[in-house]
Amino acid sequence: MKVNIMPSIRDKEIIARLATRVAEIAALPVQEHKREMWRRLNALKPVRPMVTIDQVCWNEMNIDDELTLTCEDGECRGYEDHLRRTLYQWKHFPVDMVVEPFIRIQKAVHNSGFGIAVKEEVAVLDATNGVVGHAFTNQFETEADLERIQLPVITHNAAETTRRLEVAHELFDGTLSVFPQGVDPYLSVWDPISCWMSVEDALYTLIDRPDYMRELAQRLVKGYSGMLDQLEEQGLLCHHQSLVHCTGAYTDELPAPGFDPERPRTKDIWMFGLAQMFSTVSPAMFEEFEIDMCMPLFERFGLVYYGCCDPLDRKMAQVRKIPNVRKISMSPWVDEEIGAAEIKGDYVYSRKPNPALLAWFTFSDKDVREHLQTTANVCARYGCPLEFILKDISTVKYEPQRLWRWAEIAMDVAEGV
Repeated sequence: MKVNIMPSIRDKEIIARLATRVAEIAALPVQEHKREMWRRLNALKPVRPMVTIDQVCWNEMNIDDELTLTCEDGECRGYEDHLRRTLYQWKHFPVDMVVEPFIRIQKAVHNSGFGIAVKEEVAVLDATNGVVGHAFTNQFETEADLERIQLPVITHNAAETTRRLEVAHELFDGTLSVFPQGVDPYLSVWDPISCWMSVEDALYTLIDRPDYMRELAQRLVKGYSGMLDQLEEQGLLCHHQSLVHCTGAYTDELPAPGFDPERPRTKDIWMFGLAQMFSTVSPAMFEEFEIDMCMPLFERFGLVYYGCCDPLDRKMAQVRKIPNVRKISMSPWVDEEIGAAEIKGDYVYSRKPNPALLAWFTFSDKDVREHLQTTANVCARYGCPLEFILKDISTVKYEPQRLWRWAEIAMDVAEGV
């Protein structure tokens, strides 16, 4: 645990100025209006399509030192970074973001994990950008390799959580409320497997040794299930999510009856599921190795957001088996007509516009508008509740104005529906 040294007067003043500005924005009536529109969308009764922007290339965004950190203490710099990004986004590309009147303080929860460290080589094009290329080493070839997988153990350092909260109160009392944040679980089975084996080796092994891969996946599902049990038992799950996978999570359907904020349950929150590695597998393999395999996880949660970059337009029959699925990702690689015809009004059509349009040598208003309008038109024809979720923004060619302009166009299209 860190020694509990309170922030310096200078750092407190910096944080207080930023937090005051965030609090003023959070108090605007538009925030509750946006929450209500997200609730309507998530209830499949949208006012209009909603728009969010996340996973931004922040290394390319700094204009006029708006994002330049000035605090000295490392913990304060983390809060300062969060506040500056919130203010920057509200100023330049707010779309349908909601600015909350509180600051989330992560509880000091430790997850021992599965005991497998990733072995990889990385390729770096821009040292300031966290997006890099990965070449993974296959660590699962023998039966003995399976025995290396450990069951995750969850522990909570209550003293460290208390320390974090004391620092947060020192910094934010009088401006923003302090909200202790539990764990928002990430439960992908195939993302870690792809990192332990490489996507290519994992896919070939699925073909050549399906029983081996079935056993590997089952061990992860068992580990995740035990992890969730521990989080519930220790009261360490999150609750009242603002976001689930980059999109508004506001809903009147959660938490479930019997909710206790001291003991949140999986049925009180959203789950985010995906199997990006399965983009090219058959619907039958997707059903067996992802949907059926992960059903013990899916069925625990109150609501489910499913999908990411994986195209699901031709796998909707399988996705429909997930209990309480409410939003379904439609990535840049789907056939939008097929996806909309499958979704209709049954789920939120969670469109991921192509971020490559911000990375070309020149930025085209016309191309962006046509790209978004095509989605709006097809969803209107099939009665799909729609959201635009721009994410995975690796670069804007160091022209942040491109992202600002994309936001203006997206809101114009959404408000014109």
